Amino acid sequence: MKRLFVDLEICNRCGDCQVSCDYFYHPQNNGIASLREYATFATICRHCEQAPCVNSCYHNALERQPDGHLKRYKMRCTSCKSCTVACPFGVIFQDFIPYLDSRCDYCVGLTAGAPKCVTTCPEKAIEVRDIGEEDLESDIYFVGEHLAVHTRKWSREDMQPLKKK
Repeated sequence: MKRLFVDLEICNRCGDCQVSCDYFYHPQNNGIASLREYATFATICRHCEQAPCVNSCYHNALERQPDGHLKRYKMRCTSCKSCTVACPFGVIFQDFIPYLDSRCDYCVGLTAGAPKCVTTCPEKAIEVRDIGEEDLESDIYFVGEHLAVHTRKWSREDMQPLKKK
């Protein structure tokens, strides 16, 4: 199945994002910001038990979902960045907590050519790939139905001290 593929290792080290978007309803939208947020909350976020980012938001715009992932309610978010400051691991990047934002539609149904985000990313961190399954050895994970990301996924198990024999 063809999916939008984002290499977060490249994308997250970029400075000022130059990517453009074909999103019909908001042509000024930089859709990569919502993709980075979604993918980061799913793969890199530490899913803290007492989530300081959630507790710091006085508009209740961040919520822990039943699966442990964070969700930001964009209509409640005022982009005050208190969650960014509160995150002890620096996972919530200031540039993807904009006040106005719209979701990426993954250019589903696009038949002619590559999406604008693919063609305008100077670092080539975004592409459309035929990816049938996750590849944990190569750090490729599915985030939803239409998105695959390359990143080192954080897990509590990775952080457990090695047992001595």
